[in-house]
Amino acid sequence: MSDSDHGSAAWHVTPSAYAAAREVPFALPVEPESRYLAMPDGCRIALDLWRPEGATGPVPAILILTPYYRRFAVAPGSDADPIPNAGKFVRYLVPRGYAVVVVDVRGTGASFGTRDSFRSPKEREDSREITDWIVAQPWSDGQVGATGISYPGAASDFLASTGHPAVKAIAPLFAVWDTYADNYYPGGILLKQLAKSYDDLMVAMDHDRRDLLRNYVYYANPDLRGPHPVDEDAGGTLLAEALREHLGNFRQPDFMGEFRFREDPLPYDPSFSSASFSPYSVSEGIRPDVAVLAVSGWMDGAGYANGAVARFLTLRNNKVHLVLGPWDHGARCNVSPWRRDQAPDFALLGAVLRFFDHYLLRRDTGLEAEQPVHYFSLHAESWHAAAAWPPVDTVRRLHLGAGALYDAAGEAGAETLRADFAWGSGTGTRYERIAGINSTTYYADWQDREAKLTGWSSAPLEDDTELTGHGLADLWLGADTPDAALFVYVSEVEADGTVRYVTEGLLRALHRRESPAPDHYRTTWPFRTFRRDDAAPLVPGQAERIRIPLLPVSWVFRAGSRIRLSIAGMDADHCAQVPHGRPPELTLLRGGDRASALELPLRPAR
Repeated sequence: MSDSDHGSAAWHVTPSAYAAAREVPFALPVEPESRYLAMPDGCRIALDLWRPEGATGPVPAILILTPYYRRFAVAPGSDADPIPNAGKFVRYLVPRGYAVVVVDVRGTGASFGTRDSFRSPKEREDSREITDWIVAQPWSDGQVGATGISYPGAASDFLASTGHPAVKAIAPLFAVWDTYADNYYPGGILLKQLAKSYDDLMVAMDHDRRDLLRNYVYYANPDLRGPHPVDEDAGGTLLAEALREHLGNFRQPDFMGEFRFREDPLPYDPSFSSASFSPYSVSEGIRPDVAVLAVSGWMDGAGYANGAVARFLTLRNNKVHLVLGPWDHGARCNVSPWRRDQAPDFALLGAVLRFFDHYLLRRDTGLEAEQPVHYFSLHAESWHAAAAWPPVDTVRRLHLGAGALYDAAGEAGAETLRADFAWGSGTGTRYERIAGINSTTYYADWQDREAKLTGWSSAPLEDDTELTGHGLADLWLGADTPDAALFVYVSEVEADGTVRYVTEGLLRALHRRESPAPDHYRTTWPFRTFRRDDAAPLVPGQAERIRIPLLPVSWVFRAGSRIRLSIAGMDADHCAQVPHGRPPELTLLRGGDRASALELPLRPAR
């Protein structure tokens, strides 16, 4: 099956139909204009300007701020793609009437400077200066949009948060709202492998280590020759100076290790915390006239879909559109087990074009008539529209019983399990792509891995049943250690015994305390501050109620299938041990007045 929108009733005009009817009146230049732009502190930032050839009047600009090279130098005569990251936007938007400005953020590519942080606040201030430069150009119509996948997507949020009046529309694609919980510390548990893998990638890029960069499939072409100098630096002298400054860049494992608690300040800088590099912390600066297109996928890392949903819920005074598809990080793959092809068919660029056409070119795109939420249901293999999130407001509570899930709580009892610190979810998971690792098949060995976990299965479903939204593991749990990592998984056990991964949730027990969600970070799932002053060790032997939200998904369970809940105390392939060297024995209570349960937003499949 395909994730295409062809024939879908979820839109009045599908993105693919809009794209097919849209004229392409201009041409793409062979090369961009390239230059350095000096920031107030003297740091020189490299940018490429791609302008539509044939355009006679002023045009809006789309700004892409990236640490992944605005453009590569390539070997003479090579057909290697010099813009593998921003290229899809450049080649699509420029001929349709947009100038696209692609920037090496400070400390990367051909830009000068030394990176002091992941998504440094200095980059936010740079984006304001770059926008000032854009609107002062004779080719600019005074309007600026921003987009990009992952890091550049979050940079779009930061740009809008400056309150610059020229910024009218942003499309943060596959981008975090909270770098702590959406990215590196989901549930307060460090993704140690992600920190290492991402650091390897950034060393390869920032230090121009082409021997290392070729380990990544996106940059494996040997004809890629490092960052492209700007026009004024034909000999590469300035580029060499910039690269020397990059040698002092921060290192990701060391940096992320400083932030064991969200919003806990650095010991040497009380003004800097994980909030400093998370869009939610500055979201109140986003003007209400800024339109937003938030896009993510069901297998988008450790919580990027949560980021898209939180962005949609938080910016309720803005025009916000939410698209959630059957994709991994960046929509490199259609992750559906029932897919026809690995490559997505959905017209994502058509959706982005329609969005910018509506809010920057002021075209009659029909976008106002569309519902604000569109999502793809796996196994149904179909798109749906909704007026709000969550789309499903009916919740079914399945109680843990003696080896099974039941509709009623049953008699009181308990089960124990010892955390297996050697168990892991594998390498074909939602976590590889966010580390720059090429994954093409997801959870192919899940049946064997899940079989090693303690689990509970429901009775066979009588009808096809749709799960859409955030499920919740509502557990009464104790441990023999003062801390534990809790991993919960939902699977579909088909009538023939096939076990399929559906979604998961994770939480460090230290962070079990819930809090009301603040206005700048709205959720529909239990919110936690993950702050030091809200953290508390467990009392060994004392059971407490701990609610673990599952990552969002839309999935149709087939009639005859069973819903299965599984629990682990470790994912050795991705996460740090909690606690170190002491696998906890977990005790789960069931039945009676302390009845553990799985809550799922379910309804009959359409």
